[in-house]
Amino acid sequence: MKALVLNASYEPLSVVPVRRAVVLVLHNRADVVESNGKVWHSERFELASPSVIRLRQFVRVPYARRVPLNRRAVFLRDSHECQYCNRSAENIDHVVPKTQGGTHTWENVVASCRRCNTKKGGRTPHQAGLILRRKPTVPRRHSWVLVAIGTEPDPAWEQYLG
Repeated sequence: MKALVLNASYEPLSVVPVRRAVVLVLHNRADVVESNGKVWHSERFELASPSVIRLRQFVRVPYARRVPLNRRAVFLRDSHECQYCNRSAENIDHVVPKTQGGTHTWENVVASCRRCNTKKGGRTPHQAGLILRRKPTVPRRHSWVLVAIGTEPDPAWEQYLG
């Protein structure tokens, strides 16, 4: 199980194992904001198992987090569906092929099934007679969290991810 770590300003910072979140709370470095309903027991006390914690002191982050452009992230953005035919995706495809000057950017990469990827080859969708279901875009601001956990986040996290 994982826990979302928020800065003192309620901005998402990272995703950590629940065990690490419990340690931060026990050392008075963080407070439990949302619990997952379970309880950690010790000899002297009980602690609600955290789903979301907030750091007590503000941590300055010197860079803006970005979602890495990789296969896993593209599949998550495109819901594991081929962007040409809606089947289950197996490959990533450059909408404008690199051989025609296409770049490896979020706006030019989509998930595709093997059949559509083979049919398209080194051509644009228009040249291959394919229609792109939706225009590829850069993932939203806090999508790095989804890539970090690899699955759907805990529903309690939604209000903090925007």
